[in-house]
Amino acid sequence: MTRRRRYAAGLAIVLAGAVWIGTPAGLGASGRGQLAAQRNELPARLTDHEFWRLIDGFSEANGYFQSDNLVSNEDTFQYVIPELLRVVPPGGAYLGVGPDQNFTYIVALRPRIAFITDIRRGNLQEHLMYKALLELSTDRAEFLSRLFSRKRPSGLTAASTALELFEAYLNVPMSTTLRDDNLKAVLDLLARQRGSALSDDDAAGIAYVYDSFVSVGPTLSYAVNSFGRGGPMRYPSYEDLQMATDGQGVSRGYLASEANFAALKTMEQDNRIIPLVGDFAGPRALRSVGAYLAEHGAIVSVFYTSNVEQYLFQSGVWPAFARNVATLPLDDASTFIRSCFNSCGMPNGSRAVALLDSMSGLLRDFNEGRIQNYWQVLQHSR
Repeated sequence: MTRRRRYAAGLAIVLAGAVWIGTPAGLGASGRGQLAAQRNELPARLTDHEFWRLIDGFSEANGYFQSDNLVSNEDTFQYVIPELLRVVPPGGAYLGVGPDQNFTYIVALRPRIAFITDIRRGNLQEHLMYKALLELSTDRAEFLSRLFSRKRPSGLTAASTALELFEAYLNVPMSTTLRDDNLKAVLDLLARQRGSALSDDDAAGIAYVYDSFVSVGPTLSYAVNSFGRGGPMRYPSYEDLQMATDGQGVSRGYLASEANFAALKTMEQDNRIIPLVGDFAGPRALRSVGAYLAEHGAIVSVFYTSNVEQYLFQSGVWPAFARNVATLPLDDASTFIRSCFNSCGMPNGSRAVALLDSMSGLLRDFNEGRIQNYWQVLQHSR
């Protein structure tokens, strides 16, 4: 059966006053192109007002997860990038979850827009911190100086490797003065863009995230009290993840080169990375994103779910997630990236492996009753 664009005939989704009328699934390529041309394309830049309007309008209530997730615990997540570059065209919409591993996928895949949806508002606050720090920094070395509140070492240039960057910062002490100045600059920039002061909760949440990076430094890992490679839990550190490769010797991290950093900085300056609070099985966030993308004639190219689906099955709500995904505008290339922990033949002793899957193929098999549990979802991946 040919995978087709997931616009169901006559489908209407009413969300926050917006209506999306789907187009016929059997429409040919030329017809789809004509309809896309009739729609408004995604803007090259969102205004500050629109950026915050989307955050406020699409987000759901703050939820709970068992950890802060300030740093990814998936050390081989880059391994799927070469295959993604082969099958996923640039210029689509990227959906993701969690902290800054999304940035590495974004700079590799070059989507037009990105929505990062997480059940915890703390993740939104972390992404707002990153947004401000990226916009305030002229290059990678300044970004690391601001992120960890450490004085910039001499000798770092645009040609410095990620290894050279982190080695240079290894023995630089944290500065309380820089911490205070940097946090104020972050909050001031965000308040200026929003047009009003941040809520006390958001300001406190951003300060909490920032102080976690400042107090631990580049060895900060998934668990705040676990210190990188030598820590008791042996999670990868922030430094480890930035020096990782795609399994073929190519480092694709957003700090691997000035070009990657500049691409990410531009996305943030253009307000095209939008963090949201939302449950994947919830009533608003994903459906609002889908309606927005459909309104602008955009297609979801990639949806990085990490291992969220495992928890959705444990809570008995994965079918609601599948129904939310069915409201997203998809095409034949739309691809899930998901993470399997401890049971999928991890490379090099890693705890996690990234897997790819057809989004429309999974929905088809779910609708036909072939997806009943998380193991079947993992088996559906490639």
